[in-house]
Amino acid sequence: MPRAMWNGAMSFGLVSVPVSLHSAVRSERPHFHLLHAKDESPVHYQRICESEGKVVPWSEVVKGHEVGKGEYAVLTPEDFKRAALDRSETIDILTFVPTGTIDARYFETPYYLAPGKGGERAYALLRETMAKATKTAVAQIVLRQAQHLGAITAVGEVLVFTTLRFAQEIVNPSTLGLTHKTPLRQNELDLAAKLVDGIAGDWKPEQYKDQYSENLLEIIKSKTKKGSKPRLGELAPKPAGGANVTDLMEKLRASLAGRGAGAAAAQSAPTEPRVASGRTATAHRKTTTARRHRRAA
Repeated sequence: MPRAMWNGAMSFGLVSVPVSLHSAVRSERPHFHLLHAKDESPVHYQRICESEGKVVPWSEVVKGHEVGKGEYAVLTPEDFKRAALDRSETIDILTFVPTGTIDARYFETPYYLAPGKGGERAYALLRETMAKATKTAVAQIVLRQAQHLGAITAVGEVLVFTTLRFAQEIVNPSTLGLTHKTPLRQNELDLAAKLVDGIAGDWKPEQYKDQYSENLLEIIKSKTKKGSKPRLGELAPKPAGGANVTDLMEKLRASLAGRGAGAAAAQSAPTEPRVASGRTATAHRKTTTARRHRRAA
């Protein structure tokens, strides 16, 4: 088992289950160092004082929060200790909510919860109970002196703890100005639904790959082997939906375009009705002439 980043217990009510926390994700993209182009020597950052223009040693660096333009509230190590929460050895489950009810915007980083020694049975019991009841636990934990909110879900044989954002961290979508509903016609909704169904499928994450990272690794490999040419791939092809999906898309575009043209015509139409062409126009002229004769009489 990989080394745990945290060891403690998961508790709810009078039940306590020993667990350890492990990272559930990793970055596969290549990492790069900044080098001097002339001799490929590593480039380092320095802490330069803005007013003196000199390098400042770490011993003289403090942390400050800007409270006004050019004005800072300086915090000491003691201030951070006062604000810090006591290190906790438990993940406290606060409540259970129906799985799927937490807004996707709240989720941050997933971690695996592994059972500690002697806690395998209690761990399995909680996992199976949550899976059967389709429940997600909302819990809190203190990591590195900071409080974190999290969601615990049963995924196969493991419990996954995903850190959650707090409500005040979510930007209100009203800032986008989407305050009114766009009226839609039923035929447009039906066509769009058929278009979605035409390319619908199951979630298979293994079929998607980071082509950009693979291309970078190919280029790196070619630079370390003289005469080697990188085999660069392209983005995954769009799903082949067949002629019926293409036809639906064309119909949807035509419907939306026609609706836009109709709305524009309605706005530019005169208040008096237009005279139609052909027989209708002839009948209109006869009626107008008859009215004039009656007025003259």
